[in-house]
Amino acid sequence: MSETPGRPKRKNPLLRTRVPLLPPRGRSRVALGLTAAAALGRFELQVCPECGTVQYPPREACHRCLSLDLVWQAQSGEGELISETVLHHSHDLYFRDRMPWRLGMVRLDCGPTLLAHLHCGVAVAPCRVRIVARLDKAGQAALIAVSGRFDICEGAAEMADDIHLREMTCDPRCRKVLVTDGKTALGQALTRAFVAAGADIVWAGCAEPWKRSAGLEEVERLEAVTVVPLDVTNGDSVKSLGAALGAKVDILINNAEVHRPYGIAARYGTEAARSEMDVNYLGLLRLAQEFGPVMRARGADGYSSATAWVNLLSVYALSSFPTHGTYSASKAAAYSLAQCLRAEMQSAGVRVVNVFPGPLDDEWNQELPPPKMSAQALAKAIVKGLQDGVEDLFPGEVAQEWLARWLEDPKILERELAIGR
Repeated sequence: MSETPGRPKRKNPLLRTRVPLLPPRGRSRVALGLTAAAALGRFELQVCPECGTVQYPPREACHRCLSLDLVWQAQSGEGELISETVLHHSHDLYFRDRMPWRLGMVRLDCGPTLLAHLHCGVAVAPCRVRIVARLDKAGQAALIAVSGRFDICEGAAEMADDIHLREMTCDPRCRKVLVTDGKTALGQALTRAFVAAGADIVWAGCAEPWKRSAGLEEVERLEAVTVVPLDVTNGDSVKSLGAALGAKVDILINNAEVHRPYGIAARYGTEAARSEMDVNYLGLLRLAQEFGPVMRARGADGYSSATAWVNLLSVYALSSFPTHGTYSASKAAAYSLAQCLRAEMQSAGVRVVNVFPGPLDDEWNQELPPPKMSAQALAKAIVKGLQDGVEDLFPGEVAQEWLARWLEDPKILERELAIGR
């Protein structure tokens, strides 16, 4: 368990080919609350408002006072590892190929005692640890004990140091990444961020190779970066690149988008809306048809497997922003399609990550007041989200506020946006 993964080795043709297998994924409906929190990078447990009891495993009623009024609340995860064991045999097909596997009993400071996977950096029991909730290959919550010396930021990155637990993260380190649009400021920021995160190769898509920009040429000089022709509005272009790189891409970042402000009445005709749908929705569909099947087939390649598909959506996909109405509609359509893609990719353990940023600091959001996200800040948030293994990412102050209002009452948010609040 102490082996540290590096760049993948060439496959041995004499060894049997692994097929995509998933950890056990059966969960009760109430237990899915743990998964919902893990999808956002949080560790939450049920708390009883009546008696204050924190309980695990999840139940329909409080085990102390039988109250049915249980709420999920974030927990620090701090606790003590009181015992441990190493499994060398398993009847489960997924774990059988990954033995030995280290497990331990952790007594949380908030009360419950639970069974958790142990990170390779955790010392021998007894010792202080911190529990984090991560999504496993099946998309369900898994509880992992990391060393108590890791802080909140470092803990997720350290997951990639464990040969087994690395499969529960989408850390870009030593992986091959495709950024579908490298010509924009965000695309170039993403390319730099993935190089800084230790990606082995970063391919940056370029829709019109004959129109070169100074920013793209500067990024292309980085040793790990290769610019490739890719136009998501052209089926032949997507198909050609899929045939060339589809079997190599570990992480696909779909950041290609068209954004035009104004609503329905403020802009005559359908040209702008058609362009937004062609890139934001149909572009995703073309990529999914060409890259999706081969990435699913590579979901069993161990720590060098295809691991993540990231879609750059918008917080406007949750509830339409009238002054950016057609753009909101295209992102809502892409969000619906991304949910379908997530369901199809889940069987191979490839995680679909949807990113919902607020307004970016670019030419299409000039009339909107601050705060607005910079391309560099969004790129760093996406890399951090992959390291954390989240499913849905809401970076920035506006996105977080918008999400909170949407979760509280979508209809109220719709009315507030309609009157410009």
